[in-house]
Amino acid sequence: MRLHGITAAVKLKVWTLMVILVVLDLAGSLHRCIYDEVQAGVKVVRGETSQRHSSFHEARLTQGPRASLRPHRSTKQKAIMERLALSESSFPQPIKIKIWIPMESVHLSETEDTRLKAAVEEAVRTVSSILSVNRTTNPLLLSRDFSKYCKFVWKNSSSVNHNRCGKANRYYRNETCLDVTIPDDHLAGCDVYPEADSPHRTILRPEGAGLPDVDFVLYLQIKATDKCRAEPDVLAYAVQCQTDMNGRPVAGAVVVCRNRLTEATYSHQTAVQTVIHELFHALGFSKDLFNTWKDCSSSNKGGPPCSSRGKVTHSDGSGQMRIYSPSVISVMQKHLVSSDPELGGPLENLDAAAEGVSSHWESRVLQGSIMGAVLGDSTTIRIDPVTLAAFQDTGWYTVDLRLAQPLVWGEGEGKSFGSIKTCRDNSSSFFCTGSGLGCHFLHLHKGECQTDPYLDGCRVYKPLKKGSECWKTESSRWSDENPQSGEMFGFDSRCFFSSLSREGYLVRTNSSIVGRCYRHRCTGTNRYQIQVSGSTWVDCPAGGAVQIKGYHGSVFCPDKRICVYPDVSPPLKDNSTPSSFIKYDFPGTLTSRSEAVVVTSLGFFAAVCFLATLLMFCRKFRAHLHRIHTVATEDPHEL
Repeated sequence: MRLHGITAAVKLKVWTLMVILVVLDLAGSLHRCIYDEVQAGVKVVRGETSQRHSSFHEARLTQGPRASLRPHRSTKQKAIMERLALSESSFPQPIKIKIWIPMESVHLSETEDTRLKAAVEEAVRTVSSILSVNRTTNPLLLSRDFSKYCKFVWKNSSSVNHNRCGKANRYYRNETCLDVTIPDDHLAGCDVYPEADSPHRTILRPEGAGLPDVDFVLYLQIKATDKCRAEPDVLAYAVQCQTDMNGRPVAGAVVVCRNRLTEATYSHQTAVQTVIHELFHALGFSKDLFNTWKDCSSSNKGGPPCSSRGKVTHSDGSGQMRIYSPSVISVMQKHLVSSDPELGGPLENLDAAAEGVSSHWESRVLQGSIMGAVLGDSTTIRIDPVTLAAFQDTGWYTVDLRLAQPLVWGEGEGKSFGSIKTCRDNSSSFFCTGSGLGCHFLHLHKGECQTDPYLDGCRVYKPLKKGSECWKTESSRWSDENPQSGEMFGFDSRCFFSSLSREGYLVRTNSSIVGRCYRHRCTGTNRYQIQVSGSTWVDCPAGGAVQIKGYHGSVFCPDKRICVYPDVSPPLKDNSTPSSFIKYDFPGTLTSRSEAVVVTSLGFFAAVCFLATLLMFCRKFRAHLHRIHTVATEDPHEL
């Protein structure tokens, strides 16, 4: 979610200091995203061009002095421009993202700095490995907001300077992106034409150098804003600020709530996921852009350039707003195992705009998606196939769909899965009724049957607030409801519905089936064994139940949930140490700061060498003194 610059693809070119959203890693907690609310207050600048060389092409594509002065291109000219821009890159390349933090932003402690660099590196590297773009060879140059710097426009269509600025706004100062001032060096210039038919112009702002080797720039601020203070479940928020001539976002911004960075419950993996979530919003997962997506299927085959997909958001028969685009429909049908054409990507209805469209997936249908409206425990969040299919259908990106993580939630459940009607009839094991204890659907956590505003009254097993993680040995301290249930905690433990109780102890007549943690080991796909305290390994038939010698009751063995998805596992390590090639960079000191790092390193190296040389000299000198002393005491005749 969330350095005069970090540039990322396969490698990061610039050292970075980026602050990201840090989510409280309390099991069962939900952290809300307010992207749509904040984006509604930000004007997105629709850039005619994305690269500084466009004016040169425009001059070559127009004829005559009058045409060359006009700022607006014809449809034919725009099509030619698009082809020229795309022709510079013969194949898609991993997107390069620069994160820019203003100098006035707060300074981080060493701990915060170390954590954040590690999270940023991993998040940006992940996004860059997933999304690729057709890159031009020229620097990224952002457009200025014409309505901000221009007070008067020539309206006479017969004038040479028709639709050009005739008078500047004297109060114009700068361009901003969510209150971050965009450096003039990142921006195109702007001119004023005082006379309607004269080519004479006044340069209001000169053209900047642009951002070399960059596809997207994200401006970042670390602040304790009013939103941060008023809403404790809001940890950060982001917006998009500018798109290029093809509609692809090329600039965005994020504000990180400062006090979230010092939480004792900081989790590296949670931070990484949150950065990815906010980056996905800024890169185009936005209700304001859904209906601007491009169909580039023909252009990829050497045909005409990309065409508009038109409106892709529509309501299904039940009133659920969905995204209907080819890849999204295909992935949804495959996921739910249904050929129903109504299975578009469902959009969250809570906090949706008047038209019912939001920038998040519906929680009832796509629980655990990286683009859900709320994020919970980091082990339950997935970079899912439906989200990546949506990016594929934008037409702006080539997406490596192989990197999608299986969603698990609702897989194979049919076209009606997640509807308000079916979630309450107890027909799906993904939902629950009442308020009892059980297992989260990934079986990494014990859970409690709960709902929240985004579930519209449906209930799911959410991780307990304390001691839910079966894979943590320390969770055993919270497991005191039935000490004779045979629970075992550790990295290979999973949650199972169980009614076990040791023989020889008083058995409750109303012994209930609840979530318990037992060891497991895979013996094949969807095949595994379990072990409870004091028992041997026992085969646990998927979809059936097993009894354990020495215990009353049974353990129920989930089907198609355990030993099916290799990447559904506890975190091996919550590492917050960055790799050595992350660098620091601040506005105005891009070169000098980097040089300072180099000089400091060289100075340290020289000092070490000097001390080593001095030590060696001292040792030799002492040996020499010792030799002189020895020689002086020997018989002079032997000399």
